[in-house]
Amino acid sequence: MKIAFVGKGGSGKTTLSSLFIRHLATTGAPVVAIDADINQHLGAALGLDESEAAGLPAMGEHLPLIKKHLRGTNPRIASTEQMIKTTPPGEGSRLLRVREDNPVYDACARPVELDGGAVRLMVTGPFTDADLGVACYHSKTGAVELCLNHLVDGRDEYVVVDMTAGSDSFASGMFTRFDLTFLVAEPTRKGVSVYRQYKEYARDFGVALKVVGNKVQGPDDLDFLREQVGEDLLTTVGHSDWVRAMEKGRPPRFELLEDGNRRALRALHTAVDAAYELRDWERYTEQMVHFHVKNARSWGNERTGADLAAQVDPGFVLGEGVVAAV
Repeated sequence: MKIAFVGKGGSGKTTLSSLFIRHLATTGAPVVAIDADINQHLGAALGLDESEAAGLPAMGEHLPLIKKHLRGTNPRIASTEQMIKTTPPGEGSRLLRVREDNPVYDACARPVELDGGAVRLMVTGPFTDADLGVACYHSKTGAVELCLNHLVDGRDEYVVVDMTAGSDSFASGMFTRFDLTFLVAEPTRKGVSVYRQYKEYARDFGVALKVVGNKVQGPDDLDFLREQVGEDLLTTVGHSDWVRAMEKGRPPRFELLEDGNRRALRALHTAVDAAYELRDWERYTEQMVHFHVKNARSWGNERTGADLAAQVDPGFVLGEGVVAAV
């Protein structure tokens, strides 16, 4: 199951995504965690110290390897130089599986030990001074989008992505790559403004969206969120001494997280598992193709000197039963 955490800057989405990742790890489920936020704080939220987090390999720096692996023997892709972030898989492509070992994970993923288990952590890499004026941050997340396009995940397998803040997520088609998107919102007008933007943009693509209220301190806060987001409000999270200790670099055992907040994480888990029954691999593939053709026409064809729409395999539908190239 592919899950995104979104929200405005400072909403607590990275904290909530890290708590959900920790929760999943306690169940023994295989988890791939991906930090696709410009601020790159997920590693620290999962307990890495500053040097460990800084030493994580950036996916963008391994893009040639990622492209080479995923291209496989796909005859519609003439070279890795003609692969862009939206390139879809087809016959002959290699796919990624959550539980497997492969060259992409070897290069880009690192195990992070948590209470009750371990997860694979992957990061886009920080936006550096060298990128200023010459690069768009969304080019950094291109490696994430390409991997998600080639990812086949099943029941009780989880890929959790901490997305970039605000409405920047809509700068690519990556917002359609998820089974469920959790929007973290504070009980303020600014806190729900991103929800309205996300709801409007996502409506035409059938994106499943649920709101997690954060920093909810009482009935007034809860009433405000219910009034603003209605049935999209799934659950709320309140003050947490556990989180405060974690932010100081001294997290207690995860089992000591407050009961109310543990119930909230279980509600997220239940919603994610329920979304499995609603999967539509054909629609998923169609959306992937839609954004690829759009990117090809707007900039990809000119940049690569090729008709990238020809990379689309009209008979290919991504799904759990697809046999990939070896």
